[in-house]
Amino acid sequence: MTDGSTGGIPHQPSSGPPSAQPWSGGYGVPLTGAGHAPEWVEWAPDFGDNRHRGAFGEEFIRMLATAADLDVTSKLRDRVGVDWQLGYSGRRGTRRYPAIEAQVKCTSSPDVREDHIRFPLKVKNYNQLAGADYEMPRFLFLVLAPADPFTWSHATEDRLHLSHAAYWLCLHDQEPLPLDNRSAQGTRTVYVPRANLLTVDSLHDLFAEDYRDLVAL
Repeated sequence: MTDGSTGGIPHQPSSGPPSAQPWSGGYGVPLTGAGHAPEWVEWAPDFGDNRHRGAFGEEFIRMLATAADLDVTSKLRDRVGVDWQLGYSGRRGTRRYPAIEAQVKCTSSPDVREDHIRFPLKVKNYNQLAGADYEMPRFLFLVLAPADPFTWSHATEDRLHLSHAAYWLCLHDQEPLPLDNRSAQGTRTVYVPRANLLTVDSLHDLFAEDYRDLVAL
């Protein structure tokens, strides 16, 4: 487990961005209006909409977790801010076979800076991740996808390439925000370090004792 430069313990702050400069990423213009859409799109009227993008983001995470040989369980009715539960095979949630939970967001219009990504998270979702009153660690997984849904994936005989990347953020060291009728409709900007790239290795790092020690067990 590494320290602040890679988002380790202690955790990165979720308010107040570090100094940064705008970063230009490969988030292109959708091609559907330029005559490049294949015929099958006629039978996929929801292609590229927010729900489609959200589903792509969740499957992006599942692909990574499966490659990491983790058990992945979907929360079909997301009522507590959890999309996926990831764990090792065995008695789920024990010290020997730990588990974590993840809330997944996917965006095609990220505010990417030199060393972090600014993301407006709904207050409700923020409060479902912040604080320590949980049985297992929770993380925000932020997936960055191209604006053009035709470029989300590219398959050849050699590989399946998914674009672009996913990052993680832990908010257990932050306090939930007080809620009233007005604030419940607002957002809280979080700052996701670009060093927190989700990979097979970094997914396993999130099961470390450091994170479990942050929540009430």
